[in-house]
Amino acid sequence: MTRSLGRWLLAAGAFLLAFAVTAILLGAYAITELTDARRTGSTYVEPAARLAQTMTTAFLDQETGVRGYVLTGRPDFLEPYRTGVRDATDVRTRLTELIKNGGQLERSNLEAIDVANQAWVSGYVEPTLEIVRTRGASGNTGNSARGKVLFDAVRAALDRQTEHYDILRGDSQRRVDNAGATLITLCVTVAVLLVLAIIALFLGARRVVLKPLADLRAEARRVAGGDFEHQLAVHGPREILDLGHDVDEMRGHILRELGALQEAHRALDAQARELQRSNAELEQFAYVASHDLQEPLRKVAGFCQLLSTRYRGQLDERADQYIDFAVDGAKRMQVLINDLLAFSRVGRTSGEARPVASADLVAQAQRNLAAAIEDSGAEVVAEDLPTVCGEASLLTTVFQNLMSNAIKFRGEQPPRLRIETRQVDGMWEFSCTDNGIGIEPQYAERIFVIFQRLHPKEAYAGTGIGLALCRKIIEHHGGTIRLDTEHQGGSRFVFTLPAVPEPTTEGGHD
Repeated sequence: MTRSLGRWLLAAGAFLLAFAVTAILLGAYAITELTDARRTGSTYVEPAARLAQTMTTAFLDQETGVRGYVLTGRPDFLEPYRTGVRDATDVRTRLTELIKNGGQLERSNLEAIDVANQAWVSGYVEPTLEIVRTRGASGNTGNSARGKVLFDAVRAALDRQTEHYDILRGDSQRRVDNAGATLITLCVTVAVLLVLAIIALFLGARRVVLKPLADLRAEARRVAGGDFEHQLAVHGPREILDLGHDVDEMRGHILRELGALQEAHRALDAQARELQRSNAELEQFAYVASHDLQEPLRKVAGFCQLLSTRYRGQLDERADQYIDFAVDGAKRMQVLINDLLAFSRVGRTSGEARPVASADLVAQAQRNLAAAIEDSGAEVVAEDLPTVCGEASLLTTVFQNLMSNAIKFRGEQPPRLRIETRQVDGMWEFSCTDNGIGIEPQYAERIFVIFQRLHPKEAYAGTGIGLALCRKIIEHHGGTIRLDTEHQGGSRFVFTLPAVPEPTTEGGHD
C-alpha cells in the first residue's frame, strides 16, 4: 500500500525528535558527571589533600622544635613546636569540618592521628620538656628512643592519611578524565549519527519524493512538448500520485478541448474558404454587373435627356415631371454603379503602396470637392500632416468621403472639418472632426455597413456606400476606422494608417 508523504514526514520527524531527546539526555548526563567530578575534586579532595600535607608539615615542625630544645635546652628552639601545635590544631579543625560529610576512612585516619599524637605528646613530649626545663639538656637521657618510636607512629598515621588523599586525588582526576572522554565520545557519536541521519533522510527524500517528482516532471514535459496522447506514469507517495492524476486529468481535458478546437478550426477554415469564395463571387458579380449595366444605363440616361431637351413644354406638365424623374433616377443609378465599381475594385486592382504625403491627399480631396466646399462655405483645417504608406488614389477617396459627409450632414453653421494626427505604436492615427449633426453611439457600427443609411434619401442624398468604402480602404492598408462615440458636438472619425518605415543604414565604410 502506498504511504502518504505526511506519514513519511511524521516518521522522519519522530526519529529526529527521539534522536534529539536521546542526545540531549546523554549530553546532560555527561556534562553533569563532568561537572560533579570537577566540583568534588576542587571542593573536597584537593582542599583535604592540601590540609593533610599542611598537617604533616605542622607535626614535623613540632618534632623538630622538641628535638632542638632537647639538644640545646634553649627555650627559643621550642618556637617551631608551639607554631606546629597551633597549625596542627587549626588544620585539624578545618579538616574535620571538611570531611564531616565525607567517608569513614577519612575520619578514621584523623582519629588515628589524634591517638598517635596524644601518645607522643603524653608519653614523650611533656615528660621530656619537663626534664629539660628542670635539669637542662644533659638531664634528658634514655627518652630519645621512646620519642622516636612514638613519633614514628604519628608519622605513619600522617603518611596513611596523605596516601589516602593521594588515592582520592587520583580517583578524582580519573573521574574527570573519564567524564571528559565520555562527553567527547558522546559529541563525536552524536555528530556522526547526525550526519548519518541527514544522509539517510536525504536518500529517503530522494527516493520517496525527489525521484517521483523528477519522473512526474519528465512526464509532464513530454506532454507539454505536444505528446498529449501520452498517459502519465506516476509513482511515489499518495500526494504525488494525486498530483500526477490531477495533471493527467488536466492532460485529458486539454486533449478533449484540443480535439474540439481542432474540429472547430477545421469547420471555421471551411467556412472561411466558403466565405472567401462567396465574397469573391459577389465582388466579381458586382463588378461585372455594374460594368455591364453602364452601357444600357447610359443609353437610357441619354434618351431621357434627349426627351427632356426636345420635348419639354410640348407635352403636358405631368409628362415633363415623369421625364425629370427618369433623368434623375438614371443619374442616381450611375452614381450607385460607380460607387459599387469603386467598392469592388478595392483589393482587386491594388497598386503599389508608396510613401505619400497626407497633406497632398487632403489637398486633392479638396480640389475634387471644390464646388461643394465653395457652395457650403466649408472650411478644412489640417496642419503638420505626416507622410504615410499607401495608395494615393484610395486614400484620397477616404478623405474625400469624410469631407463630403461633413458638408452633407452639416448643421446651421458652415461646415468645419479639422484633421489632427498622432503616432501610436508605429501607426499614424488620424482624427477627422466636424461640426455637423453628429451620429448616435448606437449606430457606430451600422454606418460602416454597405447600403445602410440613417436618413431617408429625400433628406440627404447618397448611396450608403461611402463609409463602407472608407472602412474597406483603411483595412486594406492594415489600419482601422471607427466612430468616436465619446465626442460631443458633431462627428469624429478616427482611423490609422501605416507610418513610413525608418530607412536602414548599413554599417562599414569603404
